[in-house]
Amino acid sequence: MTSVVYLNNASFIYPPTFYINGFYNVPNTKYYYIFLCFVYAVTVLGNSFIMGTIYFARTLHTAKYIAVFNLAVSDLCGSSALIPRYADMFLFEKQYISYADCLASMFFVFLFMAMQSFTLLALAFDRVIAICFPLRYHAIVTKTTMTMIIGFMWVFAVCIIALLVALITRLSFCNSTTVDSYFCDHGPVLRLACNDNVPNRIMAFVYSGTVVCIPLLLIAFSYGCIGFALLKISHGGERIKAIKTCTSHLILVAMFYLPILSIYILSLTPNLQPNTRIINSVLTQTIPPMLNPIIYTLKTEEVLQSIKVLYKRIKVNTMEDPLKSIMKN
Repeated sequence: MTSVVYLNNASFIYPPTFYINGFYNVPNTKYYYIFLCFVYAVTVLGNSFIMGTIYFARTLHTAKYIAVFNLAVSDLCGSSALIPRYADMFLFEKQYISYADCLASMFFVFLFMAMQSFTLLALAFDRVIAICFPLRYHAIVTKTTMTMIIGFMWVFAVCIIALLVALITRLSFCNSTTVDSYFCDHGPVLRLACNDNVPNRIMAFVYSGTVVCIPLLLIAFSYGCIGFALLKISHGGERIKAIKTCTSHLILVAMFYLPILSIYILSLTPNLQPNTRIINSVLTQTIPPMLNPIIYTLKTEEVLQSIKVLYKRIKVNTMEDPLKSIMKN
């Protein structure tokens, strides 16, 4: 039953549920959602592994790896907020979601996406100081400094996403409640409103600017500074070594921002098929969290070395335990 809320002499019509439409007329979509379950399993394993490696390896207890740990947390939580609920919804055809659950889901999906973006910016800050000011790096980029930066980003992200979602509550839904997306997406939900949604559209632009455009511009500026600093390095070996420290971060930046930018560009196309937008959006939000820990494991020498040390330590401990039990007996 639709509820009506009165606030300052204005009435707001809230539906009991939304219907998440998902793909339209696409055969065998269940296989796609099963694939997403596989993606989620790899995401959980990969990010748990990188978090465990950072936690147990003392050599990784540095400012940079505070940000890497935070990225793994954001990736893991972002995928957990999206894939299990909606895979279950579409696999078992339970596509109705309550109004409150819809807003809660919207909040967490957008929060962790924002934190992924902000953390990539924090890692860009780490790289630009390391290459442009190498002698002052350990004085500027301390664990305390990085913790404060990450903490501020969490507070800022919570505030801006809370405002984004709270503005949905001033919308009335008196006609359709079918969301043309694969989750309670902000844009498709606000387009269902039958009253003025201009503040929501303005907030959507603010969100896009603060979460995507500004971080991306700052990252591009930081790599411009890095490129300028590398030109001053006369020794070719040192230049290549400096570039290698940036490759994993550059790959993460490209994987995260390029698909998002493609979605924004495609949204300007008037004849864009909803299924095309949904597929692009799903892959944008699920594939980078799966690949990020793999890239950091394979492309970062510090992580690889720490994994080898931890493996040797575990191997030694497993060999010592049977010997101790034999000696006791």
